[in-house]
Amino acid sequence: MTKHMQNSECTWQIGGKSLTSRMFIGSALYPSPAIMESAIRASEAQVVTVSLRRQGVNKEAGESFWKIIQELGVEVLPNTAGCHSAKEAITIAQMAREVFKTNWIKLEVIGDQYNLQPDPYETVEAAKVLVKEGFEVFPYTTDDLVVAKRLVDAGCNILMPWGSPIGSGKGLMNPYNLKAIREAFPRMPLIIDAGIGKPSHAVRAMELGYDGILLNSAVALAQDPVAMAQAFALAVEAGRIGYEAGAMQEREFASPSTPTVGTPFWHQGK
Repeated sequence: MTKHMQNSECTWQIGGKSLTSRMFIGSALYPSPAIMESAIRASEAQVVTVSLRRQGVNKEAGESFWKIIQELGVEVLPNTAGCHSAKEAITIAQMAREVFKTNWIKLEVIGDQYNLQPDPYETVEAAKVLVKEGFEVFPYTTDDLVVAKRLVDAGCNILMPWGSPIGSGKGLMNPYNLKAIREAFPRMPLIIDAGIGKPSHAVRAMELGYDGILLNSAVALAQDPVAMAQAFALAVEAGRIGYEAGAMQEREFASPSTPTVGTPFWHQGK
């Protein structure tokens, strides 16, 4: 862990828990369980998303996977990946709470199979029910400000707008919309979820004032997932420090960094 991230002043709150890392990482698509474990460690992430396998979590593969997650000592964020209705997502969330012993749930209700865009209506309906049942809902949504407001009205304390479609690696398609959400909810934890493909994308998202990044494909599908996980950890940290430091304002014209007035000029003697 880097020196900056070890600083207790960098602790932040989300879902009733204190974290130092601002990178959340997924647990799917890795070439092997060993590489997944090494990549998660290299990322320094303290939150790992997991899916409830419908074929049952008691099988040998599921038990091996769960043992790795437990040994990592991370917070588990179960998700409702693959659901297409509020009813289906609610059922999976309830099962996940029993299996993983957490009230955290990443709510995903897909409305379009082509670009995996979340269904805003079903997502809001599922959020209403899950909040009433005591879940801490992490809703995956688009960068639509109106939908964000509806999710907050439903009781969500966290928002997770996409940067671009899941697995696309396109980065931030609409920084203007993301900035509008940040400005509308200045004190709410906001996580960019989906579409991040390069460390530079993560830096840009953090510079907008977002509290964290959730990614999976960008690390798992890299030629070297472990090295890429480390790169993203540094990028997220750099972006956050840059945001907190306060970037200079852009200017229309060039401005010399070294003034010439009053500067001595040295001439070679004759």
